[in-house]
Amino acid sequence: MKKRELRWIVLVIAALTLAVTGGAMAAAKTTFLAIATGGTGGTYYPLGGALAQAISENAEGISATAQSGNASVANCNLIARGDVETAFVQNNVADEAYNGRGAFQGHAVSNLRVIAALYPETVQVVARKASNVKNLSEAKGKIIAVGDKGSGTEVDTRNILSLHNLTYDDIKPLYVNFSVAAQRLQDDQGDILFTTAGYPTSSIIELMTGKECNFVNLDPEAVKKLCEKFPFYVPITIPAGTYKGQTEPVNTVAMMALWVTHSGLDAEVVYKATKALWAKGAKGESGAAMLAKIHDQGKNIKLETALKGVTIPLHPGAEKFYMEAGVLK
Repeated sequence: MKKRELRWIVLVIAALTLAVTGGAMAAAKTTFLAIATGGTGGTYYPLGGALAQAISENAEGISATAQSGNASVANCNLIARGDVETAFVQNNVADEAYNGRGAFQGHAVSNLRVIAALYPETVQVVARKASNVKNLSEAKGKIIAVGDKGSGTEVDTRNILSLHNLTYDDIKPLYVNFSVAAQRLQDDQGDILFTTAGYPTSSIIELMTGKECNFVNLDPEAVKKLCEKFPFYVPITIPAGTYKGQTEPVNTVAMMALWVTHSGLDAEVVYKATKALWAKGAKGESGAAMLAKIHDQGKNIKLETALKGVTIPLHPGAEKFYMEAGVLK
């Protein structure tokens, strides 16, 4: 074999080797990021899917996916165990988890960190019209869908019932997610449901379309006491006409939904993911703009409120972005 031919063979082999190893190195650099959300009938799930898409498109080297889950309490436990990289949780639950209070008494989630505050989550209480419940003082003995075990909704239900002088001993609790709760009322197998989510909520839209129901206003005095006892809550009004058949505004409370992670996640990964939410990507659109197209509550996800209701530490990667963006000084 001539030297010239041998040289070409060596060059071809070297090029093939470089292509294979280079491709393997590129693949190795891809970081997979999961976002734990909530039930498919709530607000977390569609917004989580849109956020995962935004990250995958706008954050180089990151492939993100959203997964359904049991929401706030359960998601904090997933973060604590390192079973998921990021999650959506209510700010009141996040505060309890980080500080080891409430459901987290004795096992604080000290590695919990915040990426962003997203939008206000509203407590929505709906009753079958046939159940004749106009306020919670009439709920004794009723079958109430209190939320999934391990959800922020279930935490809210306990808090609100207690300030209406009710405990679970006074009702028949159903531990189910939003979609199942709505179906129970639809099938006359439940009287009242609690849902903590951004309105309008798909499961309630479906329920109000197919069943005669009414919203239950929270007692003003109970709302005042609730907000004094738990400063995460703020009074809020669901505007009339938000749902079919809802002709009057509804007085209730809300808190902020947070996007959280754990302290062990690489700072550069969190920085890129945070930037993908707020900054314009390759297609000229930010993740927040994409979320605004998916759900009405997406319109409330704004950079200027990215730290609203945050009472636990930020992840350093998120902090870096907010410093650059001028949100933090």
